[in-house]
Amino acid sequence: MKNQEKPNQNKADLKNSKDNFVAPASDAATDLRDFFIDCLKDIYWAENALVTALPKMIANATSANLASTITEHLAVTKNQVVRLEKVFDLLGEKAEGKKCEAMAGLLKEGDSILEETTPGAVRDAGIIAASQKIEHYEIATYGTLNAFAKALGENDASKLLTQTLAEEKEADCLLNDVALNAVNIVAAE
Repeated sequence: MKNQEKPNQNKADLKNSKDNFVAPASDAATDLRDFFIDCLKDIYWAENALVTALPKMIANATSANLASTITEHLAVTKNQVVRLEKVFDLLGEKAEGKKCEAMAGLLKEGDSILEETTPGAVRDAGIIAASQKIEHYEIATYGTLNAFAKALGENDASKLLTQTLAEEKEADCLLNDVALNAVNIVAAE
């Protein structure tokens, strides 16, 4: 039997509640371009953080195929940082990062997975899981940034962001292949 309890407040009450309203920060974006640049700063920080974090994942991977896949993506990630710098340049903005709380959380989770698993196939499966969460975040981010660039008429920026989006999708597929064709099979034994 379904629980049909009524919530304490209906949706209209929640929407109008002063307790739920979030006041904007003094430097809050006022138009899409400002928000686009703010989002670029987030992902720029995130990609640079990955350049630092991926070597730890490589060092902890016991599957040669997994280590190779992450090593290749590290090189791709370094190129993505350079590509983001080109996007900033196209927009006439300085390339600078702003801490990306989402990526910081995903990286912290990746560290927790390493601590919670012993070296071997199970840890490798955990590394893949953490890496795919990161890829999915990046896919969502680059898809959104590309849509913003198109809406703003920033076609050259859109082309660069589309290239990165394709690379993130490919990385996710490669990780999935490693998981399904090797690591998860060994981890399940």
